[in-house]
Amino acid sequence: MKYYRIHTLDIAYITQQPRGIFTTVGKLVDAKILTEEETAEYWKQREYFEKVLPVPPFYEQGNPEHAVTWFKDTEQGNNIWNQMSFYRQMCAKYGVKLYCSETTEIPGKIIYEDDFQIAVINPSKDIHIDMSEV
Repeated sequence: MKYYRIHTLDIAYITQQPRGIFTTVGKLVDAKILTEEETAEYWKQREYFEKVLPVPPFYEQGNPEHAVTWFKDTEQGNNIWNQMSFYRQMCAKYGVKLYCSETTEIPGKIIYEDDFQIAVINPSKDIHIDMSEV
């Protein structure tokens, strides 16, 4: 199985790992960088993804274990990534470079899994991860 994350090089405060694409675009909204129309589309997109992509339960508690999610290279995981064009467009428009980290090894201790993704804690330091710009 291959796992992949789409992220920036910014380190997230909670996880101490590169910030993922969902949070990255959310930060653009919080900073009021997007136009009104883009912000409205963000909330529409976010509502959609929260319906179709399971939200791991640890997020309800503020992610106390500092978990990081990775997409699974499955039909479901890849379908979600393919639907995220708005997020990619906002990053491109506002100069946010995105990277894809990929590995065929489990990238840490799995604390959550569904058909689309895994969430891990205690990232493994001794596995091979390929990273490329998206």
